[in-house]
Amino acid sequence: MFLGNKTAVITGASRGIGKAIALKFAENGANIALIYIGDSAEAEQTKAELQGFGVKAEIYNCDVSDWGSAKSTCDAVIKEFGSVDIAVNNAGIIRDQLLLRMSEEDFDAVLNVNLKGAFNIIRHLSRSIMKSPAGRFINITSVSGMMGNAGQANYSASKAGLIGLTKTVAKEFASKGVTCNAIAPGFIETDMTAGLPQSVKEQVNAAVPLKRMGEAEEVANLAVFFASELSSYITGEIIKIDGGMYI
Repeated sequence: MFLGNKTAVITGASRGIGKAIALKFAENGANIALIYIGDSAEAEQTKAELQGFGVKAEIYNCDVSDWGSAKSTCDAVIKEFGSVDIAVNNAGIIRDQLLLRMSEEDFDAVLNVNLKGAFNIIRHLSRSIMKSPAGRFINITSVSGMMGNAGQANYSASKAGLIGLTKTVAKEFASKGVTCNAIAPGFIETDMTAGLPQSVKEQVNAAVPLKRMGEAEEVANLAVFFASELSSYITGEIIKIDGGMYI
């Protein structure tokens, strides 16, 4: 198992891509601290699925955009698990609107969760991860942060900022043997995309060279690579997983 005896903190992990990453990490032997906000029953179900792999799993309800809440949660994780080796910043929200109609509240909310939330988790877990013999930070950004997207000024800006954060963290922590990389998904099949009209799905698939949406497990496979020794000499990289949509 690639991640045996390691502990991973994963934000936004009760559903979608975050859950897929948590399950794949657990399958590969990692203990999981699952950070979520919202549906506690959903989080408990995910916890039970993780424990089915024979690993330790705990859930923590936390607003990652809040400095104090993020700190207390990270402290609780370290106390419970003893140490942390891997942090995956997956938590994110969207508040799509054309720039001319976008409110300050919606712009701030997306930046606070998607970008500041990642900073908060990295900041509060950094000392523990620096002590790991193979510390890893993994940020889930988006191709929208690389190419921009109409109606997503806030989301694209937050994900572009996450790319800059990734490169900076990679440079600052390299001397400690800690790597920081990012994954930039394109259209991925999740609960969110499942609700799209069939006509929209067809338009999306037509715009992707591979002619389909990606699967959350495909993102999770890349996350395992970044979290393991297989990527030990890779840092500061952003890898797109978008079926060739943005080449």
